[in-house]
Amino acid sequence: MAKHKNIMPRYFCIISVMAVVGISIIVKGGIIMFGERDYWQVVAKRFVTNNVSVPAVRGNILSADGQLMASSLPEYKIYMDFLAGCQKKDPQNNKSILDPKLVKEKNERITAHLDDISKGLHKLLPDRSAREFKAVIKKGMQKKSQYHQLYPDRISYTKYQEVKQLLQSYLGRQCGLVGLSFNQRKKPFGSLARRTLGEMFPSKDSAISGLELSFDSLLRGTPGLAHKQRVMNHDQLLIVDRQPEEGCDIISTIDVDMQDIAEKALRDKLKEINALWGTAVLMEVATGDVKAIVNLTRTGDSLYAEKDNWAVGAMMEPGSTFKTASIMVAMDDGYITPDYEVDTGNGVVPMHGGIMRDHNWHRGGYGKINVSRILEVSSNVGVSSIIDHFYHDNPQKYVDGLKRMSLDQPLHLQVPGEGKPKILGPKEKYFAGTTLPWMSIGYETMIPPINILTFYNAIANDGKMVRPRFVTKAVRDGSVVEEYPVEVINPKICSDTTLTWIHTILRRVVSQGLAKPAGSKQFSVSGKTGTAQVSQGSGGYKSGTVQYLVSFCGYFPSEHPKYSCIVSIRIPHGPASGGLMAGSVFSRIAERVYAKDLTLKLEDAIDSTSVVIPSVKDGDLNEAARVLAALDIKNSRSADPGDASVTWGKVKHEPDGVTLQPHKLSKGLVPNVKGMGAKDAVYLLEQAGLKVSLEGIGHVYQQSLPPGSRAVKGRSITLKLRN
Repeated sequence: MAKHKNIMPRYFCIISVMAVVGISIIVKGGIIMFGERDYWQVVAKRFVTNNVSVPAVRGNILSADGQLMASSLPEYKIYMDFLAGCQKKDPQNNKSILDPKLVKEKNERITAHLDDISKGLHKLLPDRSAREFKAVIKKGMQKKSQYHQLYPDRISYTKYQEVKQLLQSYLGRQCGLVGLSFNQRKKPFGSLARRTLGEMFPSKDSAISGLELSFDSLLRGTPGLAHKQRVMNHDQLLIVDRQPEEGCDIISTIDVDMQDIAEKALRDKLKEINALWGTAVLMEVATGDVKAIVNLTRTGDSLYAEKDNWAVGAMMEPGSTFKTASIMVAMDDGYITPDYEVDTGNGVVPMHGGIMRDHNWHRGGYGKINVSRILEVSSNVGVSSIIDHFYHDNPQKYVDGLKRMSLDQPLHLQVPGEGKPKILGPKEKYFAGTTLPWMSIGYETMIPPINILTFYNAIANDGKMVRPRFVTKAVRDGSVVEEYPVEVINPKICSDTTLTWIHTILRRVVSQGLAKPAGSKQFSVSGKTGTAQVSQGSGGYKSGTVQYLVSFCGYFPSEHPKYSCIVSIRIPHGPASGGLMAGSVFSRIAERVYAKDLTLKLEDAIDSTSVVIPSVKDGDLNEAARVLAALDIKNSRSADPGDASVTWGKVKHEPDGVTLQPHKLSKGLVPNVKGMGAKDAVYLLEQAGLKVSLEGIGHVYQQSLPPGSRAVKGRSITLKLRN
């Protein structure tokens, strides 16, 4: 009973203690929460920084065949922490504190090696002198700076590592180098298709133009989220709360080789004629894929650079390339056939108060010619007479015909900056009595080059107009995120009859007409030249120096068109010729692309002098036998695909096959590797314990240690190779 009596006082005592502790905790919590709230918030902020953005790696832009055309590579701004490694633990509170002794020792070490460090930095970064680096380091040391800029510009990762190694060699591992990382956009092919790929602001991840801008949301990716936390009073750790999602890779339609071909062809012609600017676009007929697009602007004497996107945004009067559309409208409306004749007279015809001239008017004109010949010689009088005769009383019908072929429609391209075609209607303000005939030959209408190409591409594509495509898909980690299929703008721009007629005429324009320079001896070409006088704003066509836009637009091969192409060049003065200037560039592009695109069967290339047995090197005979068996070439060994064993030997070439002769290797002796490829020779010699060095490329013709001599482990042997 006594025991039970003692329990209750003890119980109440425990309860009382717990109550006091609980009340103390609550009181302390209240004090912290309300009375010391501001203080502890300041402390927390010192240890934790929330909502730190973790940038995502920007996606790449790739060519049609997977070559890297634009990529983000790390670059660094470099700083020095002159107090790095100068802290020690305070035994009283276990915190890190600055140790003046360590600071002094570090300064002495820097001072002792200052000249060598400065010279080394100058060697790595030669645009700054050793003296300048010395002054920068001295200043940072005096200020005891923990974030002192060592070099003002960004450097590559490789250069950053070299600087780090330099400083560590003199100052030890805690040299104090701090690298601030940036993702810099790089183009492995330099200026190739630069305007189409687009540009980035160098100081931040922000797109300016081109595909970089159009597909910015996909390329940019999604930034991650992190917070910085100071651990044990040391440097802050970056703790990632949400990982960044890398940007998508964009697969473009650009073919690097075709782009290079087009750029070289255009650049050479621009230099030759001292043009103001030029553009060339190569398109795949069936898909509308833009395989090459070049925009070159004169920046100085014989210097041209990718600046303005002329192909997409240049609002220019197309000139005679537009005559094809005018003739097709009249054909489709049933007014004319290829045999319809027009009397062009002496090449000078009065027309509604103005004068219409052919380019050969001073030689007496063309007289009476049919529609086919009108386009062959690009007769202004012929085309304008037809359109004025049949549509003068109803110009809207002519305009409607152009609209049926979607010539007035914007293309809604995948690149920014496209111009909207402008085709005047009879109810519009500036439509005058002379507008209709002049419109018919490519004046008083504004159409970008790529729109003209899209029209001619539709002619080549059996009347089906497809939207030009620059990007086929966006991928991330091998998976397709977004796909961009071929889009049809107009399933049929004209009747089959009109299409058949115009195919024949455009082919004759090149084979028999003014566009001969655009042709090729290797294949047939179809297309139309264009030479347009450029309006000088309010001064019209008669003020000061006359400028011209010369063009050629067409497709090849004529029978089964695979590619269409437009070349447009602006020149500051005459004489101007669409055929000789733009047409010759087209021809050069077409011939090189055609040659690149050729695929020939091996058997078709074999003749009595052909060598069809490949050269087989000495070495692993089993590997050689498997390759020869796959090529169906006679050899002396049976090839077992599952046999992984190695049999070394010599190769003897016969007229009708290959003899493989095994060679037994003697252990402890230097093997004979003459005639072997480098890979087999090195493998065999290293198996014998020898250290191998190589000179040249190809197969071994000389070895420094004679075959059959004693192989001493670790001994060096030099192999000389040649093809």
